[in-house]
Amino acid sequence: MDIRIGITHGGRELNVEIDDDAAADAAAALEAALSGDESVLWLNDRSGRRVGVPIDKLAFLELGPTGDRRIGFAAD
Repeated sequence: MDIRIGITHGGRELNVEIDDDAAADAAAALEAALSGDESVLWLNDRSGRRVGVPIDKLAFLELGPTGDRRIGFAAD
């Protein structure tokens, strides 16, 4: 599953790929952070790295299935 994170005053977005079974944990971590329980949203990616985003810098967060990433032009 892909998570796309927008950061305020940032020109780029963060893209984090997590395991499909960790999506519920990611959503719960976001809800806990937004409710004021946490000040940093921590996510674990597929490689085992941890990504931390300060909640006050969070512009948006998009959860979705891992898409087909094509580079260049492709005929369907």
